[in-house]
Amino acid sequence: MEKPFTIFSALGSGGVPVEAAMTLIGLPFEVVEAPTWEGEAEQAKVAGINPLKQIPALVTPEGETITESAAILIWLADRYPEARLGPALNDPARAQFLRWMTFIPASIYSLFWVRDDPSRLGGPDPEVQARIKAATAERILDCWRMMESQMSPGRYLLGDELSVLDLYVTVVSRWGPRRVRFYEAAPKMSEVVKRVDADPRLAGFWAERFPFFDGWERLGQQG
Repeated sequence: MEKPFTIFSALGSGGVPVEAAMTLIGLPFEVVEAPTWEGEAEQAKVAGINPLKQIPALVTPEGETITESAAILIWLADRYPEARLGPALNDPARAQFLRWMTFIPASIYSLFWVRDDPSRLGGPDPEVQARIKAATAERILDCWRMMESQMSPGRYLLGDELSVLDLYVTVVSRWGPRRVRFYEAAPKMSEVVKRVDADPRLAGFWAERFPFFDGWERLGQQG
């Protein structure tokens, strides 16, 4: 029996697009549920794998550890080209694939370290924390708008085939300031993420790992 991958992840987290990619590829994997934002006990689960005590972290069957969601997603797409989840090195779309796979964590995902606990930068004052939350929400929307202005999606963000970039944007766009504002900021990309939401290959996966519920587009799960 093939030894499984181990993914340190959590419901609705940045580990979910990695889990989705492995589901589409058909890889065996086990999830170590570690919602690290809930405190030291959860952070301890991943501390030995990732010194930053953050998820996702992937351990391959060979025992190699890979952290950072974008790195894991790019690695999976390259390691399993038969799944067609990312453009090959000689594909004309490769440069834009790498551009946006890097843009998301650098410009958007990184802001959630602040949004999850504004006191990290703003101290204990609730008014300062509220201003940080509002400012980061607007910054995230500005980044989505900029990305939207630079893209001409087909059925998916890079053309006619679903890639790990689509999975990444689909999950991150559900966090604060909520998907409904993403729809307003990025209408072209919104059509793509709705298509990924409805992909029958992922229906059972979404139901288990990032469930849709009444009002989810306004309420979300994070941020």
